[in-house]
Amino acid sequence: MKKYSLALLLLLTVSINAFSQSPVDITQKIVANRKNSTEQQHKPYVILISADGFRYDFAKKYNAQNLLRLGNEGVSASSMIPSYPSVTFPNHYAIISGLYPSHSGLVNNTFYDRARNDKYAMGNKTKVTDGSWYGGAPLWVLAEQQKMLSASFYWVASEAKIKGVRPTYYYNYNEQINIHDRIQAVVDWLKLPPAERPHLITFYFPQVDHAAHLNGPESPEVEKEVLFVDSAVNELQKAVKTTGLKDVNFIFVSDHGMTRVDNQNPIGIPAAIDTAKFVVSGDGILVELYAKDKKYIQETYNALKKEAKDYDVYLKTNVPAHLHYGTKDDWHNRIGDILLIPYAPKVFNLYNKKSINPGWHGYDPSVVKDMHASFYAWGPVFKKHLHIPAFENVSVFNLVSRILGITHTVKIDGTNQLADKILLKQP
Repeated sequence: MKKYSLALLLLLTVSINAFSQSPVDITQKIVANRKNSTEQQHKPYVILISADGFRYDFAKKYNAQNLLRLGNEGVSASSMIPSYPSVTFPNHYAIISGLYPSHSGLVNNTFYDRARNDKYAMGNKTKVTDGSWYGGAPLWVLAEQQKMLSASFYWVASEAKIKGVRPTYYYNYNEQINIHDRIQAVVDWLKLPPAERPHLITFYFPQVDHAAHLNGPESPEVEKEVLFVDSAVNELQKAVKTTGLKDVNFIFVSDHGMTRVDNQNPIGIPAAIDTAKFVVSGDGILVELYAKDKKYIQETYNALKKEAKDYDVYLKTNVPAHLHYGTKDDWHNRIGDILLIPYAPKVFNLYNKKSINPGWHGYDPSVVKDMHASFYAWGPVFKKHLHIPAFENVSVFNLVSRILGITHTVKIDGTNQLADKILLKQP
Protein backbone atom coordinates (compact mmCIF):
# COMPACT_ATOMS: atom_id res chain seq x y z
CA MET A 1 0.00 0.00 0.00
CA LYS A 2 2.84 2.37 0.86
CA LYS A 3 4.59 1.65 -2.45
CA TYR A 4 1.37 2.34 -4.34
CA SER A 5 0.83 5.65 -2.48
CA LEU A 6 4.40 6.74 -3.15
CA ALA A 7 4.06 5.96 -6.85
CA LEU A 8 0.76 7.82 -7.00
CA LEU A 9 2.31 10.82 -5.25
CA LEU A 10 5.23 10.81 -7.67
CA LEU A 11 2.88 10.67 -10.66
CA LEU A 12 0.82 13.54 -9.23
CA THR A 13 3.96 15.63 -8.67
CA VAL A 14 5.17 15.05 -12.23
CA SER A 15 1.74 15.94 -13.59
CA ILE A 16 1.59 19.18 -11.58
CA ASN A 17 5.07 20.16 -12.74
CA ALA A 18 4.19 19.41 -16.34
CA PHE A 19 1.09 21.59 -16.20
CA SER A 20 2.91 24.39 -14.37
CA GLN A 21 5.53 24.77 -17.11
CA SER A 22 4.48 26.70 -20.18
CA PRO A 23 4.80 24.64 -23.36
CA VAL A 24 7.45 25.80 -25.81
CA ASP A 25 5.96 27.28 -28.96
CA ILE A 26 7.63 25.49 -31.88
CA THR A 27 5.03 26.33 -34.52
CA GLN A 28 5.78 28.32 -37.64
CA LYS A 29 4.07 31.72 -37.83
CA ILE A 30 2.78 32.86 -41.21
CA VAL A 31 1.51 36.35 -41.97
CA ALA A 32 -1.44 35.81 -44.29
CA ASN A 33 -2.27 37.46 -47.60
CA ARG A 34 1.23 38.37 -48.70
CA LYS A 35 2.67 37.64 -52.13
CA ASN A 36 5.86 38.47 -53.98
CA SER A 37 5.24 41.00 -56.71
CA THR A 38 5.92 39.77 -60.24
CA GLU A 39 9.14 41.80 -60.31
CA GLN A 40 10.40 40.37 -57.00
CA GLN A 41 9.77 36.80 -58.11
CA HIS A 42 12.72 37.13 -60.50
CA LYS A 43 15.20 38.28 -57.83
CA PRO A 44 17.97 36.07 -56.37
CA TYR A 45 17.77 34.46 -52.92
CA VAL A 46 19.91 35.14 -49.86
CA ILE A 47 20.27 32.86 -46.86
CA LEU A 48 21.92 34.88 -44.09
CA ILE A 49 23.36 32.55 -41.45
CA SER A 50 24.66 33.63 -38.05
CA ALA A 51 26.64 31.42 -35.68
CA ASP A 52 26.66 33.27 -32.38
CA GLY A 53 30.14 33.70 -30.90
CA PHE A 54 31.90 32.10 -33.90
CA ARG A 55 35.19 33.96 -33.53
CA TYR A 56 37.02 35.04 -36.68
CA ASP A 57 39.64 32.28 -36.35
CA PHE A 58 37.46 29.40 -35.16
CA ALA A 59 37.05 27.80 -38.59
CA LYS A 60 40.81 27.47 -39.04
CA LYS A 61 41.54 26.78 -35.37
CA TYR A 62 39.13 23.85 -35.23
CA ASN A 63 39.40 22.79 -38.89
CA ALA A 64 35.84 23.50 -39.96
CA GLN A 65 36.46 21.94 -43.35
CA ASN A 66 33.12 22.76 -44.97
CA LEU A 67 33.17 26.47 -44.10
CA LEU A 68 36.80 26.75 -45.16
CA ARG A 69 36.01 25.03 -48.46
CA LEU A 70 32.89 27.10 -49.15
CA GLY A 71 34.68 30.32 -48.21
CA ASN A 72 37.57 29.40 -50.48
CA GLU A 73 35.16 28.72 -53.33
CA GLY A 74 33.59 32.14 -52.78
CA VAL A 75 34.62 34.94 -50.43
CA SER A 76 36.28 34.88 -47.03
CA ALA A 77 37.32 37.79 -44.82
CA SER A 78 40.26 38.03 -42.45
CA SER A 79 37.58 38.99 -39.94
CA MET A 80 34.43 41.04 -39.56
CA ILE A 81 34.53 43.88 -37.04
CA PRO A 82 31.56 43.98 -34.66
CA SER A 83 30.01 47.21 -33.46
CA TYR A 84 30.53 48.34 -29.88
CA PRO A 85 29.58 46.88 -27.48
CA SER A 86 30.49 43.53 -29.06
CA VAL A 87 27.52 41.63 -27.68
CA THR A 88 24.74 39.58 -29.24
CA PHE A 89 21.58 41.65 -29.59
CA PRO A 90 23.16 44.95 -30.71
CA ASN A 91 25.33 43.24 -33.32
CA HIS A 92 22.69 41.00 -34.83
CA TYR A 93 20.58 44.10 -35.20
CA ALA A 94 23.52 46.10 -36.61
CA ILE A 95 23.97 43.48 -39.32
CA ILE A 96 20.31 43.43 -40.30
CA SER A 97 19.65 47.21 -39.97
CA GLY A 98 22.97 48.73 -41.07
CA LEU A 99 23.05 50.85 -37.90
CA TYR A 100 25.52 51.06 -35.05
CA PRO A 101 23.87 50.12 -31.72
CA SER A 102 23.81 53.75 -30.58
CA HIS A 103 21.92 54.67 -33.74
CA SER A 104 19.45 51.78 -33.75
CA GLY A 105 18.63 52.25 -30.06
CA LEU A 106 19.50 48.64 -29.25
CA VAL A 107 22.54 49.84 -27.31
CA ASN A 108 23.19 46.70 -25.27
CA ASN A 109 21.69 43.33 -24.39
CA THR A 110 20.20 45.13 -21.37
CA PHE A 111 19.81 48.89 -21.02
CA TYR A 112 17.71 51.64 -19.45
CA ASP A 113 15.47 54.04 -21.38
CA ARG A 114 15.05 57.37 -19.61
CA ALA A 115 11.90 58.47 -21.45
CA ARG A 116 10.13 55.19 -20.71
CA ASN A 117 11.62 54.81 -17.23
CA ASP A 118 11.95 51.17 -18.21
CA LYS A 119 14.61 48.59 -18.99
CA TYR A 120 15.01 46.47 -22.10
CA ALA A 121 16.46 43.02 -21.45
CA MET A 122 17.20 40.28 -23.97
CA GLY A 123 15.76 37.73 -21.54
CA ASN A 124 12.42 39.55 -21.26
CA LYS A 125 10.16 38.19 -24.00
CA THR A 126 7.68 41.04 -23.65
CA LYS A 127 10.37 43.62 -24.36
CA VAL A 128 12.06 41.60 -27.11
CA THR A 129 8.81 41.24 -29.06
CA ASP A 130 7.85 44.92 -28.68
CA GLY A 131 8.81 46.62 -31.94
CA SER A 132 8.83 50.10 -30.42
CA TRP A 133 12.26 49.40 -28.86
CA TYR A 134 13.93 49.05 -32.28
CA GLY A 135 15.01 51.94 -34.49
CA GLY A 136 15.82 51.79 -38.17
CA ALA A 137 14.38 49.23 -40.54
CA PRO A 138 15.63 45.63 -40.66
CA LEU A 139 16.11 44.12 -44.10
CA TRP A 140 13.00 41.97 -43.78
CA VAL A 141 10.88 45.06 -43.07
CA LEU A 142 12.18 46.82 -46.19
CA ALA A 143 11.78 43.65 -48.25
CA GLU A 144 8.18 43.14 -47.18
CA GLN A 145 7.36 46.80 -47.77
CA GLN A 146 8.69 46.35 -51.32
CA LYS A 147 6.57 43.23 -51.94
CA MET A 148 9.41 40.74 -51.43
CA LEU A 149 8.68 37.93 -48.96
CA SER A 150 11.10 37.08 -46.16
CA ALA A 151 11.50 34.27 -43.63
CA SER A 152 13.36 33.90 -40.35
CA PHE A 153 14.44 30.81 -38.49
CA TYR A 154 15.51 33.11 -35.68
CA TRP A 155 17.23 36.48 -35.70
CA VAL A 156 17.21 39.23 -33.11
CA ALA A 157 13.99 41.27 -33.44
CA SER A 158 12.39 38.96 -36.01
CA GLU A 159 9.56 38.24 -33.54
CA ALA A 160 8.76 41.94 -33.14
CA LYS A 161 6.50 44.10 -35.30
CA ILE A 162 8.90 46.82 -36.41
CA LYS A 163 7.14 49.57 -38.31
CA GLY A 164 4.16 47.21 -38.11
CA VAL A 165 5.97 44.46 -40.05
CA ARG A 166 7.30 40.98 -39.28
CA PRO A 167 8.78 38.48 -41.75
CA THR A 168 6.09 36.56 -43.62
CA TYR A 169 7.39 33.30 -42.15
CA TYR A 170 9.03 33.18 -38.71
CA TYR A 171 9.42 31.23 -35.48
CA ASN A 172 9.37 32.44 -31.90
CA TYR A 173 12.83 31.78 -30.51
CA ASN A 174 13.42 28.46 -28.77
CA GLU A 175 16.12 25.81 -28.83
CA GLN A 176 13.80 22.82 -28.98
CA ILE A 177 13.57 22.32 -32.74
CA ASN A 178 16.29 20.00 -34.00
CA ILE A 179 18.65 21.10 -36.75
CA HIS A 180 17.30 18.73 -39.39
CA ASP A 181 13.79 20.14 -38.99
CA ARG A 182 15.15 23.68 -39.21
CA ILE A 183 16.95 22.86 -42.43
CA GLN A 184 13.85 21.15 -43.81
CA ALA A 185 11.85 24.32 -43.10
CA VAL A 186 14.25 26.31 -45.29
CA VAL A 187 13.92 23.75 -48.08
CA ASP A 188 10.14 23.84 -47.76
CA TRP A 189 10.16 27.64 -48.03
CA LEU A 190 12.26 27.49 -51.19
CA LYS A 191 9.93 24.90 -52.72
CA LEU A 192 6.89 27.15 -52.37
CA PRO A 193 5.35 28.61 -55.54
CA PRO A 194 7.21 31.73 -56.77
CA ALA A 195 4.57 34.10 -55.43
CA GLU A 196 4.89 32.62 -51.92
CA ARG A 197 8.63 31.89 -51.80
CA PRO A 198 10.84 34.03 -49.49
CA HIS A 199 13.88 35.62 -51.09
CA LEU A 200 15.52 36.65 -47.80
CA ILE A 201 15.99 33.96 -45.15
CA THR A 202 17.76 34.37 -41.81
CA PHE A 203 19.06 31.37 -39.88
CA TYR A 204 20.71 31.30 -36.44
CA PHE A 205 22.97 28.96 -34.44
CA PRO A 206 23.48 29.57 -30.66
CA GLN A 207 25.69 26.56 -29.85
CA VAL A 208 29.21 27.98 -30.14
CA ASP A 209 28.40 30.99 -27.97
CA HIS A 210 26.90 28.80 -25.24
CA ALA A 211 29.90 26.47 -25.16
CA ALA A 212 32.47 29.29 -25.26
CA HIS A 213 30.85 31.17 -22.38
CA LEU A 214 30.72 28.11 -20.16
CA ASN A 215 34.07 26.56 -21.04
CA GLY A 216 36.20 29.26 -22.62
CA PRO A 217 37.02 29.64 -26.33
CA GLU A 218 39.94 27.20 -26.23
CA SER A 219 38.04 24.13 -25.09
CA PRO A 220 36.96 20.73 -26.45
CA GLU A 221 33.33 21.80 -26.01
CA VAL A 222 33.79 24.75 -28.36
CA GLU A 223 35.56 22.59 -30.91
CA LYS A 224 32.62 20.18 -30.83
CA GLU A 225 30.08 22.96 -31.45
CA VAL A 226 32.17 24.62 -34.18
CA LEU A 227 32.22 21.29 -36.01
CA PHE A 228 28.48 20.87 -35.40
CA VAL A 229 27.80 24.25 -37.05
CA ASP A 230 30.21 23.37 -39.86
CA SER A 231 28.38 20.11 -40.53
CA ALA A 232 24.95 21.76 -40.31
CA VAL A 233 25.90 24.52 -42.77
CA ASN A 234 27.10 21.85 -45.19
CA GLU A 235 23.85 19.93 -44.74
CA LEU A 236 21.87 23.13 -45.32
CA GLN A 237 23.62 24.09 -48.54
CA LYS A 238 23.34 20.52 -49.88
CA ALA A 239 19.64 20.38 -48.98
CA VAL A 240 19.01 23.71 -50.72
CA LYS A 241 20.49 22.25 -53.92
CA THR A 242 17.64 19.72 -54.00
CA THR A 243 15.21 22.59 -54.67
CA GLY A 244 16.73 23.05 -58.11
CA LEU A 245 17.05 26.81 -57.61
CA LYS A 246 20.22 28.13 -59.23
CA ASP A 247 20.38 31.63 -57.74
CA VAL A 248 20.60 30.94 -53.99
CA ASN A 249 23.40 32.79 -52.20
CA PHE A 250 24.77 32.13 -48.72
CA ILE A 251 26.32 34.59 -46.28
CA PHE A 252 27.77 33.16 -43.06
CA VAL A 253 28.51 35.63 -40.25
CA SER A 254 28.86 35.82 -36.52
CA ASP A 255 27.88 38.62 -34.21
CA HIS A 256 31.13 38.76 -32.25
CA GLY A 257 34.05 36.67 -31.09
CA MET A 258 35.03 35.39 -27.65
CA THR A 259 37.98 35.59 -25.26
CA ARG A 260 39.02 34.04 -21.96
CA VAL A 261 38.73 36.44 -19.03
CA ASP A 262 40.12 36.58 -15.53
CA ASN A 263 37.01 35.16 -13.90
CA GLN A 264 38.84 34.37 -10.67
CA ASN A 265 39.59 38.01 -9.82
CA PRO A 266 36.65 40.11 -10.99
CA ILE A 267 36.19 43.81 -10.28
CA GLY A 268 33.74 44.38 -7.46
CA ILE A 269 31.25 47.20 -6.90
CA PRO A 270 33.07 50.57 -6.94
CA ALA A 271 32.45 52.42 -3.68
CA ALA A 272 31.52 55.59 -5.55
CA ILE A 273 28.39 54.05 -7.08
CA ASP A 274 25.31 55.16 -5.15
CA THR A 275 22.15 53.42 -6.36
CA ALA A 276 20.04 56.12 -4.70
CA LYS A 277 21.52 58.54 -7.22
CA PHE A 278 21.89 56.34 -10.29
CA VAL A 279 20.13 53.58 -12.18
CA VAL A 280 22.79 50.94 -12.78
CA SER A 281 22.69 48.77 -15.91
CA GLY A 282 25.06 46.15 -17.18
CA ASP A 283 27.76 43.98 -15.70
CA GLY A 284 30.85 42.17 -16.86
CA ILE A 285 32.23 44.13 -19.82
CA LEU A 286 30.26 47.38 -19.65
CA VAL A 287 28.56 49.13 -16.73
CA GLU A 288 26.38 52.19 -17.36
CA LEU A 289 25.16 54.68 -14.75
CA TYR A 290 22.06 56.76 -15.47
CA ALA A 291 21.75 59.77 -13.18
CA LYS A 292 18.44 60.29 -11.43
CA ASP A 293 19.54 63.94 -11.06
CA LYS A 294 22.17 65.42 -13.39
CA LYS A 295 23.85 67.26 -10.49
CA TYR A 296 25.37 63.96 -9.30
CA ILE A 297 27.16 63.13 -12.54
CA GLN A 298 30.39 65.13 -12.23
CA GLU A 299 31.08 64.38 -8.57
CA THR A 300 30.47 60.65 -9.09
CA TYR A 301 32.64 60.65 -12.20
CA ASN A 302 35.46 62.34 -10.29
CA ALA A 303 35.18 59.84 -7.44
CA LEU A 304 35.18 56.89 -9.84
CA LYS A 305 38.23 58.22 -11.68
CA LYS A 306 40.16 58.35 -8.39
CA GLU A 307 39.03 54.86 -7.44
CA ALA A 308 39.42 53.20 -10.85
CA LYS A 309 41.78 50.27 -11.19
CA ASP A 310 41.65 47.84 -14.13
CA TYR A 311 38.94 49.88 -15.85
CA ASP A 312 38.35 53.20 -17.60
CA VAL A 313 35.69 55.69 -16.56
CA TYR A 314 34.02 57.89 -19.18
CA LEU A 315 31.36 60.52 -19.24
CA LYS A 316 29.01 60.06 -22.15
CA THR A 317 30.50 63.31 -23.44
CA ASN A 318 34.07 61.96 -23.66
CA VAL A 319 33.68 58.38 -24.85
CA PRO A 320 36.26 57.65 -27.61
CA ALA A 321 34.72 58.60 -30.95
CA HIS A 322 35.61 55.32 -32.68
CA LEU A 323 33.18 53.46 -30.40
CA HIS A 324 30.20 55.46 -31.73
CA TYR A 325 28.86 55.34 -28.18
CA GLY A 326 28.93 58.92 -26.92
CA THR A 327 26.60 61.90 -26.75
CA LYS A 328 26.69 62.68 -30.47
CA ASP A 329 25.78 59.10 -31.39
CA ASP A 330 23.13 58.56 -28.70
CA TRP A 331 20.18 59.05 -31.03
CA HIS A 332 17.70 57.46 -28.63
CA ASN A 333 19.09 58.80 -25.31
CA ARG A 334 19.78 55.29 -24.01
CA ILE A 335 23.50 55.43 -23.20
CA GLY A 336 24.50 55.94 -19.58
CA ASP A 337 25.78 59.27 -18.24
CA ILE A 338 28.86 57.46 -16.90
CA LEU A 339 30.42 54.35 -18.44
CA LEU A 340 32.80 51.88 -16.80
CA ILE A 341 34.80 49.79 -19.27
CA PRO A 342 37.23 47.15 -17.94
CA TYR A 343 40.62 46.37 -19.42
CA ALA A 344 40.73 42.89 -20.90
CA PRO A 345 40.86 40.29 -19.44
CA LYS A 346 39.16 41.91 -16.44
CA VAL A 347 35.37 41.77 -15.90
CA PHE A 348 33.01 43.35 -13.40
CA ASN A 349 30.94 41.38 -10.92
CA LEU A 350 28.52 43.99 -9.61
CA TYR A 351 25.89 41.52 -8.48
CA ASN A 352 28.12 39.22 -6.42
CA LYS A 353 27.62 36.19 -8.62
CA LYS A 354 29.08 33.06 -7.08
CA SER A 355 30.73 32.08 -10.34
CA ILE A 356 31.62 33.93 -13.53
CA ASN A 357 31.96 32.28 -16.91
CA PRO A 358 35.49 31.99 -18.32
CA GLY A 359 34.38 33.05 -21.82
CA TRP A 360 33.23 36.63 -22.52
CA HIS A 361 32.81 39.19 -25.25
CA GLY A 362 31.82 42.85 -25.32
CA TYR A 363 35.23 44.54 -25.37
CA ASP A 364 36.31 47.21 -27.84
CA PRO A 365 37.13 45.22 -31.02
CA SER A 366 39.84 47.73 -31.96
CA VAL A 367 41.71 46.74 -28.79
CA VAL A 368 40.80 43.06 -28.36
CA LYS A 369 41.11 41.14 -31.63
CA ASP A 370 39.32 38.15 -30.10
CA MET A 371 36.10 40.17 -30.42
CA HIS A 372 36.26 39.93 -34.22
CA ALA A 373 33.65 37.83 -36.01
CA SER A 374 33.62 35.50 -39.03
CA PHE A 375 32.48 36.18 -42.59
CA TYR A 376 32.15 33.76 -45.52
CA ALA A 377 29.98 34.10 -48.63
CA TRP A 378 29.35 31.85 -51.61
CA GLY A 379 26.88 31.55 -54.45
CA PRO A 380 26.39 32.74 -58.02
CA VAL A 381 26.56 36.50 -57.28
CA PHE A 382 29.91 36.34 -55.47
CA LYS A 383 33.41 36.46 -56.85
CA LYS A 384 35.42 33.25 -56.59
CA HIS A 385 38.48 32.49 -54.47
CA LEU A 386 38.56 36.00 -53.01
CA HIS A 387 40.03 36.83 -49.60
CA ILE A 388 39.37 40.31 -48.22
CA PRO A 389 40.59 42.33 -45.21
CA ALA A 390 38.48 43.10 -42.15
CA PHE A 391 35.43 45.34 -42.51
CA GLU A 392 32.63 46.66 -40.26
CA ASN A 393 29.57 44.45 -39.86
CA VAL A 394 27.06 47.22 -40.65
CA SER A 395 28.01 46.89 -44.33
CA VAL A 396 26.38 43.45 -44.57
CA PHE A 397 23.11 45.39 -44.77
CA ASN A 398 24.30 47.12 -47.94
CA LEU A 399 25.54 43.84 -49.39
CA VAL A 400 22.22 42.03 -48.99
CA SER A 401 20.33 45.10 -50.21
CA ARG A 402 22.42 45.13 -53.38
CA ILE A 403 21.92 41.43 -54.09
CA LEU A 404 18.15 41.56 -53.61
CA GLY A 405 17.59 45.01 -55.07
CA ILE A 406 16.14 46.32 -51.78
CA THR A 407 16.09 50.10 -51.66
CA HIS A 408 16.25 52.23 -48.54
CA THR A 409 15.87 55.90 -47.74
CA VAL A 410 16.65 55.74 -44.01
CA LYS A 411 20.08 56.86 -42.79
CA ILE A 412 22.44 53.92 -42.22
CA ASP A 413 26.06 53.45 -41.18
CA GLY A 414 27.02 50.73 -43.64
CA THR A 415 28.79 51.55 -46.89
CA ASN A 416 28.78 50.01 -50.37
CA GLN A 417 32.50 49.17 -50.35
CA LEU A 418 31.95 45.54 -49.34
CA ALA A 419 29.34 44.94 -52.04
CA ASP A 420 31.50 46.66 -54.65
CA LYS A 421 34.47 44.48 -53.69
CA ILE A 422 32.94 40.99 -53.56
CA LEU A 423 30.00 40.90 -55.99
CA LEU A 424 30.54 39.74 -59.57
CA LYS A 425 28.06 42.24 -60.88
CA GLN A 426 25.21 44.37 -59.74
CA PRO A 427 22.12 42.12 -59.76
